[in-house]
Amino acid sequence: MKRKLFILALAVALACMFTVTGPASAKDLVKLSTCWMPEHELFFGWYAKEKGWDKEEGLDFELLYFESGMSQLEALPAKQWVLGATGGVPHVMGSLRFGAQMIGLGNNESFLNTVFARPDAAVVKTKGWNKNHPKVLGKPVDVKGKTFLVTTASSAHFAMTTYLKTMGLKDSDVIVKQMDQSSIMAAFDSGVGDFACLWAPYSYKAEANGWIEVSNVDKAGAALPINFVGDKDFCEKNPAIVAKFLRVMFRGINKLADEGATDENIKLFQRMYQEWAGMEYSYADAKKDIEMHPVWKLDQQLKIFNASNGESRAQTIERLIAELLLHANGRITDAELAKVTKGDWITDKYLKLVKTPIPPYK
Repeated sequence: MKRKLFILALAVALACMFTVTGPASAKDLVKLSTCWMPEHELFFGWYAKEKGWDKEEGLDFELLYFESGMSQLEALPAKQWVLGATGGVPHVMGSLRFGAQMIGLGNNESFLNTVFARPDAAVVKTKGWNKNHPKVLGKPVDVKGKTFLVTTASSAHFAMTTYLKTMGLKDSDVIVKQMDQSSIMAAFDSGVGDFACLWAPYSYKAEANGWIEVSNVDKAGAALPINFVGDKDFCEKNPAIVAKFLRVMFRGINKLADEGATDENIKLFQRMYQEWAGMEYSYADAKKDIEMHPVWKLDQQLKIFNASNGESRAQTIERLIAELLLHANGRITDAELAKVTKGDWITDKYLKLVKTPIPPYK
């Protein structure tokens, strides 16, 4: 009898322990609509769902597909999503129009927002015309008046603008044709336009097609991140949930930061793109996608967002985006630039709320 009572008591104790330490039950989970594009930073949300990391924090991610950053931000007023990841350029517009908050960094995409020309174009014959940017191809006479295919108000548009700046030119000195990324690929392949402005993974296909990279954001001397973004009202009312979301993100960030392009991670990226976006990635492209998107861990991001001694590095990056792309080309007013420069939409308060240590990714 005593043995039966002991076994029963042990079973009850174990059940209670599981209840306390295990993931929240489905009915207790906080459902979060999150926005993503089919690119590198998607891994942090997708892999979290694969591993159930969101549920360990009492959350239930819904991963919503968007083709571009501006389409993400245009969906924000209707509250189609509350957290996610978007490009640094559309985020500036989102902060002005909708108060979208910058709550963290997804990756550095400066190396893969790129301007391409055809291999027989005159522009590819000149390298280092601007001595400050020795890796950039072309000279002003080969660029001025030419047609650029670009998704406007995007990271690829920033690549175009920074390229033009190395030539002493502005958007108004060239012909700008707005297209989504898929349309640019098809149009440029059929002979339309002189330059194609692309982000990854479309830039990988451009290289496979034999198109020549004339510049990218890094070569042109600028920087461009993917930002973790949040609806202002939601974030301010639910800071603990935002911090939990970021804690989940950092598990994936830590995995890529520590491991890099391992065979396992490359195959995970291939499966992610195929299953979530219907995109076929070669092993080599998936490898490059990981290698060419540096990420920052929590302690690094806290330093980047630190504004205790003036403008933070995060605020500087976004201000320069606003100045170089949007204000210089008449897309935002002086008053709007001043609002961006104030930088109060860029905050480290949620990063500071992230519970440490970050759980292991293995």
